[in-house]
Amino acid sequence: MNRAGFGTRLFLASSLVVIGCVATAAVVSVLIAPGLFHEHLQQAGIEEDSGLAAHIEMAFRGTLVPAWGIAALVAVLIALAVSWWLARRVDRSVGALAESAGDIARGRYDTRVDDDAGLGREFADLADAVNELARRLGETESTRRRMLADLGHEMRTPIATINSHLEALEDGVRTADVDTIRVLRAGSQRLARLAEDINAVSRVQEGLDPIRPERTTTGALVTAAVTAASAAYRDAGLDLQVDTDPDIVLTVDPARIGQVLGNLLDNARRHTPRGGSVTLRTVRAGDGVVVTVSDSGEGIDPEHLPHVFDRFYRADTARSSRDGGSGIGLTIVAALVQAHGGTVSAASAGRGTGAVFTVTLPTAGPSEGSANLDA
Repeated sequence: MNRAGFGTRLFLASSLVVIGCVATAAVVSVLIAPGLFHEHLQQAGIEEDSGLAAHIEMAFRGTLVPAWGIAALVAVLIALAVSWWLARRVDRSVGALAESAGDIARGRYDTRVDDDAGLGREFADLADAVNELARRLGETESTRRRMLADLGHEMRTPIATINSHLEALEDGVRTADVDTIRVLRAGSQRLARLAEDINAVSRVQEGLDPIRPERTTTGALVTAAVTAASAAYRDAGLDLQVDTDPDIVLTVDPARIGQVLGNLLDNARRHTPRGGSVTLRTVRAGDGVVVTVSDSGEGIDPEHLPHVFDRFYRADTARSSRDGGSGIGLTIVAALVQAHGGTVSAASAGRGTGAVFTVTLPTAGPSEGSANLDA
């Protein structure tokens, strides 16, 4: 059963209201006008049963009824015309909104609602909300597709390595010696880290893990990060230097900023050859804190700098098979820093010159629970 549209029902309702108002006015006029007319005749000293009174009453009725009827008819026509015009505008706008919502439900996230009806702030807010919903769903879908494609690409190498060694074991070409176990374990660990990093960056970018800020100091954050990274730096034969003002107070999520520092130190370690050095430095800058992680490692070519925070991006694709990185660490850094209202950038003079990663954080920090990202 087809139901009438919203605009049609609005027009019918407006028409009934107008007709009801005219009918009410007519009834009230019939009940009140004669009494008032005769009262004025008495005040003028004219007898009600006189010929003059009858002539005046006839003239009054002959003038008032046509005039009132024409005025009522014109008013009704104008009111109906305005109601029809308004109903058409509302019907078109609501129809466009319903069509856009249907397109979004069907996966067309590029659809947008134009607020050209001028129906007021509430409808404009509704149109903006639908457009923002479509935009966010589109970004989420794009992120999902890119992630699936990148994930398939990144999983291919460790899976191929594991399968080749398992086939070699089955065929008797290799034995389950220390080297074979080490390769298999490295492949499984890389897959596990890839899964963890994928989950981490997805939750941060979608705002599923809220930021829980609290007052802390740069000294506490740096100490925790350096302590966690020291063993890996010793094994890699690298010198980890710290130059920090430990007394800078800031409001951040310590666990998340600790993850930022850990990922930056891990990235610097993997890209710095044995015997090199990495420096972690913090300084106050106005109402914020600037954290830099600089290394004496491989450096980054200028054409790669704009992409270092992209998911799975590597300036040297050959490194993916030997450095153990998932390619998402710097993406997590960017997402977490943005969630805190800060910025992150990378700089390098080119290959062989090392790299510097700079994080700027406001000391005031984000509001609790905020993680609104458009990554």
